[in-house]
Amino acid sequence: MLNLVFADDQYRDQLLPFAFTRPVADIRVGILTIRQKWETILKISDGISGSLTQFYLSGRYNLSPGKECLLINGALLPDEPILPLVKGLKLGQQLIYKDRILAAVVDRTILDGKEFVTPFKELENIEYVGLPLLVNNIWSIFAMNDVAIRSDFQILTAGRRSEVLSSSNQTIEPDQIFIEPGAKVECAILNASTGPIYIGKDAEIMEGCMVRGPFALGDNATLKMGAKIYGATTIGPGSKVGGEVSNSVVFANSNKGHDGFLGNSVIGEWCNLGADTNNSNLKNNYSEVKVWNYAANDYVNTALQFCGLFMGDHSKCGINTMFNTGTVVGVCSNVFGEGFPPKFIPSFSWGGADDSEVFLIDKALLLAERVMARRNTPFTESDKNILSHLFMTQLKPNIND
Repeated sequence: MLNLVFADDQYRDQLLPFAFTRPVADIRVGILTIRQKWETILKISDGISGSLTQFYLSGRYNLSPGKECLLINGALLPDEPILPLVKGLKLGQQLIYKDRILAAVVDRTILDGKEFVTPFKELENIEYVGLPLLVNNIWSIFAMNDVAIRSDFQILTAGRRSEVLSSSNQTIEPDQIFIEPGAKVECAILNASTGPIYIGKDAEIMEGCMVRGPFALGDNATLKMGAKIYGATTIGPGSKVGGEVSNSVVFANSNKGHDGFLGNSVIGEWCNLGADTNNSNLKNNYSEVKVWNYAANDYVNTALQFCGLFMGDHSKCGINTMFNTGTVVGVCSNVFGEGFPPKFIPSFSWGGADDSEVFLIDKALLLAERVMARRNTPFTESDKNILSHLFMTQLKPNIND
């Protein structure tokens, strides 16, 4: 069997700050990450695939060994039109869409020394005539979450039987609710008439929660008592969420444990939102929202009326924090204080609206280690090297809109 390799392409910077700390393929959209979707569909039994990504990430995400590779764009979501074309590729062929490579079967040596891919001149082109599902920017993560949850639900539940749901719950269209082994759901209202509801292994929905699909709760994740969840929302593995959430994606091991609103937002891994944190997802004049774009080094128009908060890995905010519409927070930032913080908060920032200073790397590393230890997760040398590299390369002054 061909070795499976996921490649960042020339548009990787459109997905910062989330691509600072992971290859694009490890972004979570729907129930699974992009990598996990393809591994499941292609039946990669050992779950091992490689990544062509930035050099400072390569210590954790190595290329697969072997001579021939099935190369897949890390931003590409699998769907029915594209699957047979990807599976049908032969050595020396590439599936392309405009100036982007979607997939290819290549000799392993063609990838040596690369951090990202563009279409190869030496390969045979097969033009994709449809519209591929590409995660093109940070807001597409929540915008595509409805489609992705529905697709992943079919992938994960086909031919399987759900665990029995306790009679203490109220359900609508229970055949669209799937409960994995070990999950606990009591005294909740689950409405799957608007989309499927997936509850992962050993996850818990506490008493009084109200959930409208599409919704995904990852393995070992928790919905706190009385949470109000509107689709399409994903709570990643190990995360704990309370309050009101709408059309948002929370990656793994992050906390929003208290009341407060989170809408049309994406939260990275190992983040924490303090009690009563709220974000705006609609401007008072109902105009389209602009967000900070690292590639453009400027604010860009999302063409969306509803757009909330984007927070990179290991960032946190204090109690009662108010985030303005379309706020972008980098990696390892601590946001606190009165008033609305800036709409762009660079990585390793410490402070809020009135003043902000650099969150020094030794303190940032110590905090990351402490946070991960609480979930019995080791803070590895690779973790340390990634954050240290980002500290050296990403420090910039705050830029106000």
